[in-house]
Amino acid sequence: MVKEMKVVVLAGGTSTERDVSLISGSGIYKALKKNGHQAILLDVYLGYEGDTEGIFEREYDWTENIGAISEENPDIEQIKAMRPDGDKNFFGPNVLALCSEADAVFMALHGANGEDGKIQACFELMGIPYTGTDFVSAAMAMDKAITKDIFKAYNIPTPAGIRLKKGEKESEKVPFPCIVKACCGGSSVGVCLAKDEKEYEAAKEEAFRYDNEVVIEQFITGREFSVGVMDGEALPVIEIAPKQGFYDYKNKYQAGSAVETCPAEISTEQTKRMQSIAEQVFAALRLKNYARMDFMMDKEGNMYCLEANTLPGMTPTSLLPQEAAAIGISYEQLCEKILMKAFAR
Repeated sequence: MVKEMKVVVLAGGTSTERDVSLISGSGIYKALKKNGHQAILLDVYLGYEGDTEGIFEREYDWTENIGAISEENPDIEQIKAMRPDGDKNFFGPNVLALCSEADAVFMALHGANGEDGKIQACFELMGIPYTGTDFVSAAMAMDKAITKDIFKAYNIPTPAGIRLKKGEKESEKVPFPCIVKACCGGSSVGVCLAKDEKEYEAAKEEAFRYDNEVVIEQFITGREFSVGVMDGEALPVIEIAPKQGFYDYKNKYQAGSAVETCPAEISTEQTKRMQSIAEQVFAALRLKNYARMDFMMDKEGNMYCLEANTLPGMTPTSLLPQEAAAIGISYEQLCEKILMKAFAR
């Protein structure tokens, strides 16, 4: 392991997944410090306005202002109000300068302006090494409509569905029950289950709050799973069983809201099949470094890939760290493996 690398852990931002990102970033930062690196934790949008000289060598707890995840979505407008110049430059004070000074940036961002390839593209132009996939594959995976098109082209099993733009007339209907998703949302924000026309209209209205395009797809009744992939090779399958409802924002990040079993209690054949599909998705979307694919399996054993997450959560309750732990990879080792791949690309 390379010691004392200068690393910026980049988190926060202005997406609906801001709070989750901050918790992911906090965990990663602590792990990198434990691994012997000179790490700092920055909010990509709010930045750092203090003295930056010798900042990586300072003894300072960068997590001291990180709060807990709320059960509701974060107030993004309140965050934006803290930066009057935010409409002119997304990056907060000193963010780009510190990222340029670092040996690498560990991407702990989730959602828009972080997981969609925009920041990755900026770093490519500036020659800044960063973790995760590149800007092209990040952009494709972030857009659920594009992802579904690629799934169909590569014969990857996925729920039947349609895309719909705001104000556009529907050319076809997806039978009830169906799921309505904001095209570029994450952490199940802007995702609603509709069992009838009234719920369907409300679901579309909610999803359009987050994006101008939505995906409406067949609701699969069955068991939910996730499979992480690192460098093209699948990790153990994990099963997620929410105690109430489906795997929404609250169930994902509130401890005790879901029962997670890893390795999942399915047959060896089913395990290999799901892992193989996850690896196919990784290749089809041209993903690099690591990612996590979400699945549903119906009562007949049919598997459906829902989406790919290019910067999966790294919170204490997140799925990828649990999958890695199942094969003896600690949280600190996982962070180290991800970081080292930033230089191998």
